Amino acid sequence: MKPLETYEDWKHCIEADCGIPLTLAFVKRRLDELANPRLHHTQRLVEVWGDAHRQQVIAWFERAQRELA
Repeated sequence: MKPLETYEDWKHCIEADCGIPLTLAFVKRRLDELANPRLHHTQRLVEVWGDAHRQQVIAWFERAQRELA
């Protein structure tokens, strides 16, 4: 599986494929988690996809946060 490349693909993956609504509460929670390098899920994401991808995911969550505000 390759990392997602666009915001639209990422958003579709979360909402349609995973069935998770992008709510403001969900987005804020994920941003907090992604900012914490001690969390297992954050460490695993970096292990598998690299820190550059983690930064891209953070940017996508920040965009979603702006759209929801």
